[in-house]
Amino acid sequence: MAVLWLEDVDADDVGTVGGKAASLGELIGAGLPVPPGFAVTAGTYRTFIEEAGIDEELFSAVDVDPEDSAALRAAEERAEELILETPFPEEVREEILERYRSMGDGDDEAFVAVRSSATAEDLPDSSFAGQQETFLNVREDDLLRRVKECWASLFTQRAIYYRQQRGFPHADVDIAVVVQRMVDAEKSGVMFTSHPSTGDPQITIEAAWGLGEAVVSGTVSPDNYVYDRERGAVENVTVADKKVEMVKDDETGETVQLDVDEERRTARVLSDAEIEELVALGERVEDHYGTPQDVEWAIREGEIYMLQSRPITTIQEDAGDEGDEGDEGDADAGGTGGETPRKSTAGDAASGQPGAANGGTAGSDEDVLVDGLGASPGVVSGAVRIVHKLDHLDQVQEGDVMVTEMTMPDMVPAMKRAAGIVTDEGGMTSHAAIISRELGVPAVVGTGNGTRLLEDGQQVTLDGDKGTVRAGADAEAESGEEFEPVEAARPETPVKPMTATEVKVNVSIPEAAERAAATGADGVGLLRIEHMVLSLGKTPEKYIADHGARAYQDELIEGVRRVADEFYPRPVRVRTIDAPTDEFRELEGGEGEPNEHNPMLGWRGIRRSLDKPDPFRQELAAFARLFDMGYDNLEVMFPLVNDAADVEAITGHMRDAGIDPETHRWGVMIETPASALQIEELANAGIDFASFGTNDLTQYTLAVDRNNEHVAGRFDELHPAVLQLIGDTIETCRELGVDTSICGQAGSKSEMVDFLVEEGVSSISANIDAVRDVQHEVKRTEQRLLLDSVR
Repeated sequence: MAVLWLEDVDADDVGTVGGKAASLGELIGAGLPVPPGFAVTAGTYRTFIEEAGIDEELFSAVDVDPEDSAALRAAEERAEELILETPFPEEVREEILERYRSMGDGDDEAFVAVRSSATAEDLPDSSFAGQQETFLNVREDDLLRRVKECWASLFTQRAIYYRQQRGFPHADVDIAVVVQRMVDAEKSGVMFTSHPSTGDPQITIEAAWGLGEAVVSGTVSPDNYVYDRERGAVENVTVADKKVEMVKDDETGETVQLDVDEERRTARVLSDAEIEELVALGERVEDHYGTPQDVEWAIREGEIYMLQSRPITTIQEDAGDEGDEGDEGDADAGGTGGETPRKSTAGDAASGQPGAANGGTAGSDEDVLVDGLGASPGVVSGAVRIVHKLDHLDQVQEGDVMVTEMTMPDMVPAMKRAAGIVTDEGGMTSHAAIISRELGVPAVVGTGNGTRLLEDGQQVTLDGDKGTVRAGADAEAESGEEFEPVEAARPETPVKPMTATEVKVNVSIPEAAERAAATGADGVGLLRIEHMVLSLGKTPEKYIADHGARAYQDELIEGVRRVADEFYPRPVRVRTIDAPTDEFRELEGGEGEPNEHNPMLGWRGIRRSLDKPDPFRQELAAFARLFDMGYDNLEVMFPLVNDAADVEAITGHMRDAGIDPETHRWGVMIETPASALQIEELANAGIDFASFGTNDLTQYTLAVDRNNEHVAGRFDELHPAVLQLIGDTIETCRELGVDTSICGQAGSKSEMVDFLVEEGVSSISANIDAVRDVQHEVKRTEQRLLLDSVR
């Protein structure tokens, strides 16, 4: 049969219906409430391509050099064309539609989720998980096309690349498709049938209004309910302020985000009876699989539905390594099947045990109060100071551990005073992480619950290496009051390694200039303007309107001079403003800033400067004045440039400001695949250098929001695609006489350093605390290359 009901399959049918469908069938077979659905079998896909006679051409089209980006793109396009333009056999078409129609309610069409269900156990390893498609709220008109799009997703560039790299034949891969009724949930969430870090016998339930997508994605802070399985009672209830909910738009079928009404915002989502029912179902799921489970659930009209279940692997000692087998989980309320574990976003408020929040270090140490990402190294002890509002910043004294939801540029003075920093939100490239590293202040970010679990005045020990905050002062930790960031940055050995590749340093704020200069770096590879601007508390336009253009220039000049003086005559590369709209919106005068869904992909960098040239002209005027003052060690760098048209517009503004592009060194950031692919055109347009911003280049290449801690595990600057863009750009620049450098986060990683030196990069700019290590790594790599050349 081309189609099988989910109730007719189980774990033995993975090869027929894939891991997702087989898992759902197991739950149904165990008598658990699962929304109805069916699977279009893997055999149906195979028969489709073979009987249509497209199989040989399909597999030939995708048999390309995985290092050839153009060939990969053409292969994906051809595969998609072959599958989507080939009509369904009539009998298969009718069987799929007949099953779908039977799930409707009278004349009302069913809204269904259409998901790929890979036959993962046929694969040699787990690297192929999560590469196929998922479509939500699908109706009859789009159903057949969505099924074929799931099939076609076997041949995305990423999927082709990985199979080719591993020598795995494309012809050996099959795919099934799950079609399942969506649950229009009134309330939903996730449940861990045992403690996700320690394995203790407690059930943790997170719940919010509407669809579960809001909980899984982190859009809303959910209620947290802790149930002690040994005592058989609810141990702790934490009711969150649930500001938004995800619901289905009845007209379009699309998922939309709405504000929660005042009455429900701070109301409990789950009653005691619903908790008891969820606990009973959770225990049944765990008993069935024989291992603790991470379950997604939904409630509609009093009925509870199990949407997905997968094992919790974070209980094991290597808790930070997520399991890989099977399909990747789906972040939505209709999420079904799959085996990828998810980590808890909230700790156990009653016991003080942390959840493995956002990739943080999980552990069973009873002293650990909260954990997250170790964003800036060092171990310090001090008193907690909770900062909810900017007017609380004065409470942060020398040696305190500052705890806040997220940091902003206005907080930098308090961050300098603090011995350590803890945030609820943010990843390794968030404002808190970057500034903490530059100031040399140990930091733990993305805890999810630090401001709720820590108490003002409480003595704690913060470990910025492990990402933990423990109760009490540690005798072996450095006292916050005695911590000296500048001395900590000064190399223990004064002899600087001699290298052909220059090693520079990144500086985000002028306050870090002295500490950065103490490293002995060859110069500054990146000095950011935006932190100087954002610290003014007003948008550039508002500041200029209130104080005048000259005053705005003076503010920029003062900040840049502070760094240029510390490093003179070593070069200081200054980047023009690159702040996203959400940061401008927080400032006075920011009321008119657009409300962008993802500001990192929006109106920022050079595109904003060229669209709104008045503030940009004042930045350039400040540089012209600095040059006139004799600061010939300054170089100007422009962010988020895509092509030669951007460069031509930039040079026009430079000349208007009195800066001669022929006599002053200037260049561009390579932060998008477009700029990397257009490097020859950029070089011909007159740039002196190209500098890789690996944070943005990685997020744009891999489609990973670098400020979203929920996908932090996917952010990989060493991904082959990112390295290929960098390597090709360096090669072209060497041929054309253009210097290359790196100023992104990855410049501090030894693997990236080795790669860059081998490729022939001109300079590497590292974080302050990594400069001396990078210098030694560069020296080792250069010596190895020299020895290899004469052997």
